[in-house]
Amino acid sequence: MDQLRPTSANSIALTPLTFLERAATVYGDCISIQYNNTTFTWTQTHRRCLQVASSLVGLGIQRGDVVSVLAFNLPAMYELQFAVPMSGAVLNNLNTRLDARTISVMLRHCEAKMLFVDTHLRVLAEEAVARFPPGIRRPVVVLITDNVSVGNDGTKDKLVDSLTMLPCVGSVKDVDCVTTYEDLVEKGDSDFRWIRPVNEWDPMTINYTSGTTSSPKGVVHSHRAIFIITMDSLIDWSVPKEPVYLWTLPMFHSNGWSFTWGMAAVGGTNICLHKFTAEDVFSALNRHNVTHMCGAPVVLNMIANSPHARPLSNPVHFLTGGAPPPAAVVLRTEALGFIVSHGYGMTEVAGVVVSCAWKEKWNRLPVSNQASLKARQGVRTLGLTEVNVLDPKSGLGVKHDGLTQGEIVLKGACLMLGYLKDPRATAMCMREDGWLYTGDVGVIHPDGYLEIKDRSKDVIITGGENVSSVEVESVLYTNPAVHEVAVVARPDKFWGETPCAFVSLMGKASTEELIKFCRERLPHYMVPKTVVFMEELPKTATGKIQKFTLRDIAKGMAPQFGNSSM
Repeated sequence: MDQLRPTSANSIALTPLTFLERAATVYGDCISIQYNNTTFTWTQTHRRCLQVASSLVGLGIQRGDVVSVLAFNLPAMYELQFAVPMSGAVLNNLNTRLDARTISVMLRHCEAKMLFVDTHLRVLAEEAVARFPPGIRRPVVVLITDNVSVGNDGTKDKLVDSLTMLPCVGSVKDVDCVTTYEDLVEKGDSDFRWIRPVNEWDPMTINYTSGTTSSPKGVVHSHRAIFIITMDSLIDWSVPKEPVYLWTLPMFHSNGWSFTWGMAAVGGTNICLHKFTAEDVFSALNRHNVTHMCGAPVVLNMIANSPHARPLSNPVHFLTGGAPPPAAVVLRTEALGFIVSHGYGMTEVAGVVVSCAWKEKWNRLPVSNQASLKARQGVRTLGLTEVNVLDPKSGLGVKHDGLTQGEIVLKGACLMLGYLKDPRATAMCMREDGWLYTGDVGVIHPDGYLEIKDRSKDVIITGGENVSSVEVESVLYTNPAVHEVAVVARPDKFWGETPCAFVSLMGKASTEELIKFCRERLPHYMVPKTVVFMEELPKTATGKIQKFTLRDIAKGMAPQFGNSSM
């Protein structure tokens, strides 16, 4: 046995990019993507991805270069999840809800060589690139139009491009003109031999997670980790062959929780939506006979509270995460015919790694009890090696009593390689004891199921987006009228929760003035929706602000009703 060793035949680097090749063979004539009047088969999607990858290499993109994408859920956005790494480059999806300043910082931090931009986000991209300091190389911009229709033979029938081209903003290999995505498809080689990773530990993606915009945290994942989390997610959610998947989850969120690659593995049909309302969702569900969809609890809220809500003709599996879904929302959604599953994950693990694995005996419980059980995060998925909740003082696992709190920790093959250019933050998160510390506080119930209770880093989750309360506070503290400030979460009927700022003043300022002040300095989703003025903020004996007291006050406020347009 000792003489048996890995060989070139049995040690090929794992990568989810191989799923696309197989899909073209097994599901070649099946629909891969549907968007408005555009329809592709898996054969066409495979060919288009190869053509784009070929064009990227032709433009000088090399192994390890970073290519960024700023786009809504368009067919090109889906294809780029394959095409960019097939060129040997590292894929960086950018959050479309960020402001130009933050996007500019991220582009500079990852040293993006190229930036694909949805034309609807063109102004945002222009401003982000314009913020590059003199002497810093700017990425080449490639425009993505969403008005392409393609014939059955895969050729482009029509491209209505009324856009005024962006001015040149960079160059790669002396190519300094801005082109369009479809031009890259047309000019690429459909027989291109895509560039496989030399090692399965090679970086494949960079996704930015919460942190101050002056010091962003770029989460780097390997081909190996993405392969494992993709297979794990399909198994844990029991995704069958040829599902019909509705993209309400933004693909920029951890690459759609790995289901971008997962749909290729099972030959699914990707139903793409640009922006959507509840009416759009219900229309798409019925028109396309959707079987699966994912989203933050805000999407569940949208569905459950919509005046367009109506019972489904066929059950739809809905995987939610990002924040615990309220039991009442789960009840209302399932009453319509959705089958809600709840999971827990984070950017650092590339998808859902703890899920509420359902037990047959729970079906005999009252529906209210079932909804409460579904709101729990659950147990580790097969691809995760171990999950625990550690006591912060002893470092030991807490009692399984559903009451004793500690920090949630993880270990497994789907964990990130680390934070880009930030060894200190990596070491603080992935420690020498072999655990990844999540910063989330939870409990373990007697049956072994985990439940999140709080967030030790005071992260506020609004519509699936993480908001650092410290970052919002730091901005408010720059206002000369502000004496003290603390930001906590306030319940919101639509967004789940929104930032609520408790402020003591040393000058004059109104609620409107402080909100306007924040809007000029922060992405809009991070701006406090509520400002509460206090003579003095509550403090501990050592002078620290008692955030737990403020949280209780915010939770006692009547929930707000946010805007329901996505």
